[in-house]
Amino acid sequence: MRLSVLLLCAAALGGCSVDMGGFAFTSETRESPAGPVTTATTSSVTANASTQEATLTSDGECSVGASSRALPPAIAEGITECELVKLKGTRPTDVLIGDSGKGQREVQVLYSEPGGREIYMFTDNRLSRIVKPGQG
Repeated sequence: MRLSVLLLCAAALGGCSVDMGGFAFTSETRESPAGPVTTATTSSVTANASTQEATLTSDGECSVGASSRALPPAIAEGITECELVKLKGTRPTDVLIGDSGKGQREVQVLYSEPGGREIYMFTDNRLSRIVKPGQG
């Protein structure tokens, strides 16, 4: 019971994934003309549980994944890439996906609006900066 609670907490705090591996040992004794013979077998079991949230693909679609968060009321720092697309109500004009020098996922989402271009910058699936027309 404690192990399952610990694993659940680790998954919630980690925000990425949980990988549990284990082994099962079985032995079997059978009779042979020379006497009893014991054989042992080992099998491996692995369970994966992903808690990663959906991210945008380069064509502006959300990847497969589920978010346990409720949709925020407005576009603000900290929302995810897919939450932005849902709040905007349309696919972005362009999506640029790359990695930072620190190994983080960096995404720039461009929307061409009537007043100009809006750029939304994400680091590790969280909105970190918004650049709108007229801003420096």
